[in-house]
Amino acid sequence: MVNPFLRGWAMLDAHWMNKGSGAARPQNELWSAPTELPPAQPVVPRFDANLLPENLRPWVLDIAHRMQCPVDFVAVGAIVAASSLIGARVTMQPKERDDWRVTPNLWGLIIGRSGVMKSPALSAALKPLRDLEKAEYKRWQAAYKTWQDEAKMAALLHLENEKAAKELANKDPDAARALLQQSEATPEPSLRRLIVNDSTVEKLGELMRVSTWGMLSYRDELHGLLTAMDKPGQEGARAFYLQAYDGDKEYTFDRIGRGTHRIDCVCLSVLGCMQPGLLREYVRGTVSGGSTDDGLLQRFALAVWPDLSDEFLNVDEIPDEPAMKRAWSVYQRLVNLPPPDANDAGWRFTVEAQQRFNEWRVQFEEDMLRHAVAPALESHLAKYRKLVPALALIFAMIDTPENHQYVGIKELERALAWSTYLRSHAERLYAATTLSDLTGADLLLKKVKALQLGGQFTPREVVKKGWTGLASNDSVRKAIEVLIEHGWLRREVHKAAGRPSESYLVHPLILAEGGG
Repeated sequence: MVNPFLRGWAMLDAHWMNKGSGAARPQNELWSAPTELPPAQPVVPRFDANLLPENLRPWVLDIAHRMQCPVDFVAVGAIVAASSLIGARVTMQPKERDDWRVTPNLWGLIIGRSGVMKSPALSAALKPLRDLEKAEYKRWQAAYKTWQDEAKMAALLHLENEKAAKELANKDPDAARALLQQSEATPEPSLRRLIVNDSTVEKLGELMRVSTWGMLSYRDELHGLLTAMDKPGQEGARAFYLQAYDGDKEYTFDRIGRGTHRIDCVCLSVLGCMQPGLLREYVRGTVSGGSTDDGLLQRFALAVWPDLSDEFLNVDEIPDEPAMKRAWSVYQRLVNLPPPDANDAGWRFTVEAQQRFNEWRVQFEEDMLRHAVAPALESHLAKYRKLVPALALIFAMIDTPENHQYVGIKELERALAWSTYLRSHAERLYAATTLSDLTGADLLLKKVKALQLGGQFTPREVVKKGWTGLASNDSVRKAIEVLIEHGWLRREVHKAAGRPSESYLVHPLILAEGGG
């Protein structure tokens, strides 16, 4: 298809040519044909429904259809939720003989501007976990009430036994000791948490002493959590989260006044949303080698930034109940997984899947050794050593839990397909800073084409408009430079007493089109 602006230029040029050689040609002849801007961000593929495990697929697709939101949003929420329930209860041994283990707790990040259904999509995907946590709370309430009654009875019995033990202390110490032991209260029942939203790391550590094998930290806006850990004095919190990603390490809190608290296993899945503008700001710190360049952002291996459809279908349908029950039964089974046995060797690949994984691993490691991508993206892709076997295990736990602790080729191929899909989103994520000038230029060009700045303007006039992405003098000037480079604008310097000023002329084609 011929670019309408280039067609307009040809028409305009022909118009002046027909005036004859003696006609005074305007300044238009000094303009060359403008060129299209390159894409503001790398292309990502549409989400393929086959990426979803079979027992979750109808439910996830039904939610996305009824909400008219990207399937990617719901899919990532559903997978991360499942990974948090599995936690460190089940591990994967990706090598046939080696003792390398992978804990399948994963981190997910949903990227999209405000109002694109990020939060509602994740809320729907997390509903099974919230209902399971409500059930846990009800069980704890009943157990706590029973314990309170028993504790009161134990206290009364202890008073009686203490009196009797005093009389026996000298005559029969063993009998006195037995009396005191009889009146000891049973331990207070603990509440298992599945989801936390806003917690200090110290409190999170206390919760993990109960929810030993994993939980989910969900933040509607992850930017707040990440930037809070950037502040001076929060180095310990950052270190805690970095270690919690591994899912299999011990952690000890030593605090004056609060004593020592040891956690046998720090295992945390993290999920949340972020807007593109805040993401670009945060990524700049990550790629610049600052204090945030420690791999925290790169742990969000399930980071998705899908393109949004410009079509909307008003859907008002009853939720697919069979699909919902099928999916929720998976989460119910996962929440009841037993703690790992000390002698449990973990899950392994079948013979066919092991061969395929080995082939992928060799190719992957050779690609990494070439250092063909930017360091920040390379650090992100390095986490795929965990991501691929972890996803394969999660898919097996969802679809084929009775496969005698073996992950088959079907689950591995699905995990590898996810890695390809997620890599395209990772490339978009880390290009958010390097291509931010193009993004601003694209925004400014739309305003210019709509004649919202007339035929000539200054950067100050643009800033005063307060348009998103063009609210600072720096962002506006960078966008202008890109448009000059591609022939849409021209700089005009105005000499006067004092410092000369600048304004920018709009290409005559845009004015000829009249904002169309």
